[in-house]
Amino acid sequence: MTKEKTQWKELIEALSVLQWVLTFLFVGLSCIILSVYLMFTSLWPLSALYFIWLVIDWQTPEKGGRRIMFVRKWKVWEHMRDFFPIKLKKTAELSPNKNYILGCHPHGIMSAGAFSCFSTESCGFSELYPGVRSCLATLAGHFKIPLLRDYIMGAGLYPVSKASLTHLLSQSGKGNAVVIIIGGAAESLSSSPGANTVVIKQRKGFVKMALEFGADLVPVYSFGENELFQQVLFTEGSFGRKLQDLFKKVMGFAPCLFVGEKFAILPYRKPVTTVVGSPISVPKRVSPTNEEVDHYHSLYMKALTQLFHEHKVSCGLSELHKLHLI
Repeated sequence: MTKEKTQWKELIEALSVLQWVLTFLFVGLSCIILSVYLMFTSLWPLSALYFIWLVIDWQTPEKGGRRIMFVRKWKVWEHMRDFFPIKLKKTAELSPNKNYILGCHPHGIMSAGAFSCFSTESCGFSELYPGVRSCLATLAGHFKIPLLRDYIMGAGLYPVSKASLTHLLSQSGKGNAVVIIIGGAAESLSSSPGANTVVIKQRKGFVKMALEFGADLVPVYSFGENELFQQVLFTEGSFGRKLQDLFKKVMGFAPCLFVGEKFAILPYRKPVTTVVGSPISVPKRVSPTNEEVDHYHSLYMKALTQLFHEHKVSCGLSELHKLHLI
């Protein structure tokens, strides 16, 4: 029997999620404004010293980052997990003697499932996969923003750049599970309740990297991720969609017009279950051929589809739900 939450517990959960949403939406711009503003005040030496440190530390995100376990274990992440709630489901063992690329789907609006399961310890990743280190990769541009970069590095986030992924898969030892949200910005534009659409057919770079470093591929699906926000969807070719595509091309991410359950930005209290599938064994090929990439890409899509259909009913969907690969 599920214990009923107190009003105080619900408030703490809501505030925990609110700070995460506000960080996602506004902290990057706020950090830039604050850093520049301080240069024109009596506190300018602080800002100047930080910018000197920034120059010295510029390459750190792409050289293994600077994760802080204290940040990953903050109590606030447990309250955020309980808000929805978010669960991490294991279906197979991951050996600490290998490296992995975990393809996470779908992106949703803010990737709550991926963040909670792979960038915090709130869902018990380290306990489920002892000896394996989850490394969630996100937009490289975030690591160029003063102050924000240090915060997200502490949580164990990494740039989804060639240099960063190469370091994690070749110079950080074994037992690294690099998590990439494959569909990215394009997939976020398809996010809406009831939708199970994955942008994958032309996304083959992660497969090529897996072959180059002999990292096994693991499909991951976050059931419920698309239920957290209502989004205004623009049809292909419309003026609104063209603006979104232009912004995505220039900035690397798409501006989604979404509405939550409360105060417009607080997501719906819908359960999210992130299911980690079985690893697909990938050989090491220094220069993989297109045929090899296509072969393992095809295996990955089949494994992702199988994972979806095997777990959709237990994760709240009906047998009628289909997974759409585009």
